Amino acid sequence: MVNPDPALDLGERLARVLGAKVEGLRRLTGGASRETWSFDAIDTRTDVRRELILRRDPPEAPRDGMELEARLLAAAARAGVPVPTVRAAGPADPSRLESSYLVMDRVEGETIARKILRDPQYASARTMLAAQCGEALAKLHSVDPSTIADLLDVDPLEKYREIYYTLELPIPVFEWAFRWLDTHRPTNPRRTLVHGDFRLGNLIVDPDGLRSVLDWELAHRGNPMEDMGWLCVRAWRFGGVQPVAGVGTHQELFDAYEAAGGGPVDAPAVHWWTLAGTVMWGVMCAGQGVAHLTGPLPSVELAAIGRRVAEQEHDVLLLMAPEVLANALAQPMVVSAPMDTRFGRPNVVQLVEAVRQFLDNDVMGAVEGRVQFHARVASNVLAMVERELLCGVEFDWFGYPSEAALAAAISSGALDAQASTLLPVLAATVATRVRVVNPKHVA
Repeated sequence: MVNPDPALDLGERLARVLGAKVEGLRRLTGGASRETWSFDAIDTRTDVRRELILRRDPPEAPRDGMELEARLLAAAARAGVPVPTVRAAGPADPSRLESSYLVMDRVEGETIARKILRDPQYASARTMLAAQCGEALAKLHSVDPSTIADLLDVDPLEKYREIYYTLELPIPVFEWAFRWLDTHRPTNPRRTLVHGDFRLGNLIVDPDGLRSVLDWELAHRGNPMEDMGWLCVRAWRFGGVQPVAGVGTHQELFDAYEAAGGGPVDAPAVHWWTLAGTVMWGVMCAGQGVAHLTGPLPSVELAAIGRRVAEQEHDVLLLMAPEVLANALAQPMVVSAPMDTRFGRPNVVQLVEAVRQFLDNDVMGAVEGRVQFHARVASNVLAMVERELLCGVEFDWFGYPSEAALAAAISSGALDAQASTLLPVLAATVATRVRVVNPKHVA
């Protein structure tokens, strides 16, 4: 007889794999591709209780995907990186947990960036987190990648460039960034273990600071400055002011990295990887928008993320041409209130405003969890629509007939010598877009 309760079936399978009694099994939120479960395992002989986490691949994933992550955690632990202790791992097997899995100790602390950056109990942690990240990265980069079986050598920028062109969404600012990144690529030959997603959200923090580094599925062999730059991408500051995870300075990060034996920091390379990471996250945002439009499950969250490309365009220019961007943002945005009443009153702007106020004042207080989160996203989307309806700006494509034509010209190198006149045009477009999408993001 098939067990009708998936959690109960999983609990029974876990108990057989671990040879222990399983209690309190519950699925945690988060994780776009992998399942994460929390549970206690009680040794039936000694009654020793362990607080554990199960991470499990989806059925279509590679047969042994989580075993690589287990090897990465073990190597990181030997190097002194704070990571959870691995208790069990195995490949996909119908007689065990069906898909590839990893069981590790549950580490207490917080992963939600908003709380780490704002809650009073993490005030002390915020003063030391940048340095602790530098120390952890130095230890991580000391791992010889040749000792980890099946670890790939990856160029993430090329990976996301390929994705960008498959999306067929021409973005002139990204094309300009790709041109610059190609001509300024770091030449440092050093190749180390790279985490690939070292940032707030993948770090467990308690009042004493960094407790553990999570989510190793993007780890690869690469340039160690990649991890440093990714940590400094503005999106991963989550509204924090400082350049390193919103809480620390580059100098704190670099000094701690070098003091812990990470070797000399190549600051220009960190800048290069910060810009590359900003473009990569922008491509990811664009991909989420396309997934909403073409995927099997339309989502207001994916739709909203698709529009966040404008934030990354802003951040690219903030890194490449901050004065030009500042000049564009100093110009007032043209507003034209549409008062067309052909379809009756209220007009379209007033209707959107009414629905947004209903979500804010009635819906969000009456629901919780996922529905409340999506109601908040929907309200933000409607606010964006209001701003767009009121925007009276005509975009300038530098004399080209379309944005696509301008992007193609930049990509070809035809405009390489015209930076002084092109960048203000790009900045004016981005200034308008980001003010419509999220005025709070403006530098």
